[in-house]
Amino acid sequence: MDFDRRFSRRAVLGTMAMTLTVPFPVTAKGLSQAHATTSQLISYKSDVAAHPVVVEVLLRGKGPLVVLLPSLGRGASDFDDLSSRIAAAGFQTAAINPRGIGKSEGPAARSLADYAQDVFEVIKSLQSAQGRGPLKPAILIGHAYGNRLARVIASQYPEAVLSLILLASGGQVAIPPDVAKALYDVFDTSLSPEVHIAAVRTAFFAPGNDPEVWRDGWYGTVAMQQQAALKNSPSEKWSAGGQAPIYIIQAAQDVLAPPANAEALQALQPARVEIAILENAGHAMLPEQPDMIAQLVIGRLTRVARPDR
Repeated sequence: MDFDRRFSRRAVLGTMAMTLTVPFPVTAKGLSQAHATTSQLISYKSDVAAHPVVVEVLLRGKGPLVVLLPSLGRGASDFDDLSSRIAAAGFQTAAINPRGIGKSEGPAARSLADYAQDVFEVIKSLQSAQGRGPLKPAILIGHAYGNRLARVIASQYPEAVLSLILLASGGQVAIPPDVAKALYDVFDTSLSPEVHIAAVRTAFFAPGNDPEVWRDGWYGTVAMQQQAALKNSPSEKWSAGGQAPIYIIQAAQDVLAPPANAEALQALQPARVEIAILENAGHAMLPEQPDMIAQLVIGRLTRVARPDR
């Protein structure tokens, strides 16, 4: 594997150290069949909702719990490939559908704290006996918008979080206007297919990478609710991610969240934040470099959850 072609020099040594701990082929075919998905509904009574909030969780595998939080206005299926690989490595994955996607339902969130409670209730249900025993902390993987939610959870429920892995971490650097427009356009159902896929390419994919895999899967209403919740959540309360260790995988060609975002977070928390820069990938990242992301993620998971290996 030619690491220098895929990662910047500052990440190569750390990446090699982590990937050497991976004791299995992360590129093996048929993982999704070997680790079938189970859909589980977890409901709880919110203080503000007349009916219980229902959170759909897509579960795979057995072992230490890894919770996956998807990008803005997108669902848990974005993690199908990565979840299968993580499950094959001996972990249980729980990919969460946000309210309004799949079978998840509930009122529009007032702030990110509401979404954070959804995830906490999932962790509590999966990690304690009948939801009443001692809580075992989970590792959170947040992609794009999910990275912000992961940091909120770590700040709001530190007892539930062992470590954070942030994919395409943003929020520290302003988005250029033309890129912000492209992000808005991916949720515009009135656009022609050609204009829509051009917006997906501009906002989410590195030059030369095919955006067709993300033509579908956009939930505009959910995205609007998530953005409103973000605006009602002052970043100073959550941006540091509590006290949890943070590992950031940042794409070199990401125009929505360029590497400067990760560098800014590391500058504020140098003792807790590590960064790997992924080449030939944009904000979508997961469908662009699935093998390399899986190798980095599983190496990190092994170090954090199984340090004796």
